[in-house]
Amino acid sequence: MRRGELYRVRRPKDDPRRSRVFVVVGRRGIIESTFSTVICAPVFSLQHGLSTQVSVGVYEGLKHESAVSCDALMSVPKATLTEYVGMLGPSKLAELDRAVAIAVGLDEARG
Repeated sequence: MRRGELYRVRRPKDDPRRSRVFVVVGRRGIIESTFSTVICAPVFSLQHGLSTQVSVGVYEGLKHESAVSCDALMSVPKATLTEYVGMLGPSKLAELDRAVAIAVGLDEARG
């Protein structure tokens, strides 16, 4: 498992959908540790053009255009991240970094 990988999770907790794709956002140290969860961002089919969203689609392994929502970061059990979908490329990873920074207010703290 690596940062930027997309996984389909069946029956995600507190989600009305039968499955949802998540992007691994957490740092390598946690991913490689024995810690049971990792921070992920869900992928939604609706895009609102927010600075905390990253557009993704077929190039990343999805069936249609969607958006990673960094406003909805959550801890996901590593054991549920088994159905690999795809990977964010370097430019999308950079967009993810910016979106996460905005979502958690780091841009304001630095500003």
